[in-house]
Amino acid sequence: MRVMTKAIVLLIIFGVIGVAGAYYYYQESLQPTQPGPAVVVDIPPGSSTQKIAEILEENNLIRDSKTFVLYVRQSGKGSQLKAGQYEFTPGESVDRLLTKMVMGDVYQRTIQFTIPEGWTVPQIASFLAEKGWVNEEKFLQLVNEGEFDFPFVRGIPNDKSLGFRLEGYLFPKTYEVREGATEKEIIERMLAQFQTEWDPTWTDQLIQKNMSIHEAVTLASIVEREVIVDIEQAKVAGVYFNRLETDMLLQADATVQYALGKQKDIVTYKDLELDHPYNTYRYKGLPPGPIASPGRAALHSVVEPEKHGYFFYVTKKDGSGEHYFSETYQQHLKNIALSKRANK
Repeated sequence: MRVMTKAIVLLIIFGVIGVAGAYYYYQESLQPTQPGPAVVVDIPPGSSTQKIAEILEENNLIRDSKTFVLYVRQSGKGSQLKAGQYEFTPGESVDRLLTKMVMGDVYQRTIQFTIPEGWTVPQIASFLAEKGWVNEEKFLQLVNEGEFDFPFVRGIPNDKSLGFRLEGYLFPKTYEVREGATEKEIIERMLAQFQTEWDPTWTDQLIQKNMSIHEAVTLASIVEREVIVDIEQAKVAGVYFNRLETDMLLQADATVQYALGKQKDIVTYKDLELDHPYNTYRYKGLPPGPIASPGRAALHSVVEPEKHGYFFYVTKKDGSGEHYFSETYQQHLKNIALSKRANK
């Protein structure tokens, strides 16, 4: 009798140990794997829970496929797992993996590109077309004729002399969009970024200057193209405001280059004779529209320009990218001579 009792006790003890061991193994097998780089896995349509588990184990996303299958069955989510490509990262919890497959949070390949400050619409279109991401002709057509529901777009004048309707509003930045995005989706993404970057308080400040958003973007684009050193943007903006307020010609070389349709190191006197609405050496005031995509700093420089008495500036030509500023034309001539000496 005692022997039988001991045997029963031993069986119970071993049973408890076995159950505890199995439970420990079960829990341990559900722990995240070692962290590692993200992987993209393909769950084919009609895959069984067992098949999915094998795919995950092969990619070091789960520790044990059998334990995973058991856990999924207990959770009742087996029939909810959706096929598709997923991006998983080793080290994610089993629950996190399941949630992604239940939600159908499939992986989307993306493209990344950077639009530098000061680029024009044709430059942007050409760059994206060279990468094979847009049709250049369709992109330019949408820029001029596409419908985009943004308040600042509705504020762009219906002026036939505009170079490109959305010039200046395709915000310069590094973007990541889904692979296969349409031309319109890419343009909308860039316009949305402009809206994000534009501080609503700037609109109120412009009203005090009797200036529209379109006019501000136009002037900011000139500042962007004329200034290399960012700390000078507000000062150069102040120069242009001084000229506008005294009915002077803006005389910005960058606007002539835009009218010519090409960038030039030196604008010649012959270039300045060009009869074009964007030639600010011939036509007073701002040109019909922006000449490039200004960054946030250039936009801000127009909203809050530096107040001073300067009307002229010329590059130092000493490699610094900076300018000499002057209040009178006579001082300006002296600065030009100083600049030429530095260039020798």
